[in-house]
Amino acid sequence: MVGQPKRLLARASSVTLSRMIAELRSVSVDIGERRILHDVDLKIPSGTIVAAIGASGSGKSTLLRLFNGLQHATDGLVMRNGQRIEQQSLREVRFNTGYALQQIALLPHLSVRDNIALPMRIAGRTDHNTTTRVQQLSGRMQLTEAQLDRYPAQLSGGQQQRAGICRALALAPQLLLLDEAFSGLDAITRSETHAQFLAMRGDEINSCLLVTHDLAEAKRLADYFVILSEGRIVRQGPRDDVLRDPQDPYAARLIEQCL
Repeated sequence: MVGQPKRLLARASSVTLSRMIAELRSVSVDIGERRILHDVDLKIPSGTIVAAIGASGSGKSTLLRLFNGLQHATDGLVMRNGQRIEQQSLREVRFNTGYALQQIALLPHLSVRDNIALPMRIAGRTDHNTTTRVQQLSGRMQLTEAQLDRYPAQLSGGQQQRAGICRALALAPQLLLLDEAFSGLDAITRSETHAQFLAMRGDEINSCLLVTHDLAEAKRLADYFVILSEGRIVRQGPRDDVLRDPQDPYAARLIEQCL
């Protein structure tokens, strides 16, 4: 650690002391006869935005499904709040986890307002609390009252994506999982949505695992990088450390090509 900039020392110290919201310990995943993840170790501290970066098929989305209980580990431990995920109520794990996909998956027969409110209704929240929360989130993501009363097909792609993020945040989740959530947007809309995302950091957005193939997006949004290749983590660390010193040849090529 001798000679490390004080800023990096402070960041490393804060990560060490932070409570671990989610963690993988020597996790491997097999689907059929194919190994999707190989002996992965990953920690998501409280208050950290982690970007999982890599090509299609590298295992990025499998990380999200493990933390949401949608995928079981073949070997190793999946932890949430220091406890094995299979020892917890899956219902409670999912209530504490926001999940937004590239495909958005808003229900077409419900208004945008009712789509955002759906997790709260499933969780048994009162109508008053649900109404207040929808108003709060839609305001932060700059969705108007008129847009809330429309159906998803009547909104632009960017508006649908913002509604999907509102729904993912409806229950004030401890961990937000984003699977290529911004990749279907045009450059201008993506930049605007990034700005709205960052403006919600610290109050609405605490800890987040962001899956992306876009290194520039990861650089803008994340504190910590995890670079995957063929189901293995080839480099991970604080964003600036990884960008300055990729260490792994694949990580170096990815950074050179994308930035």
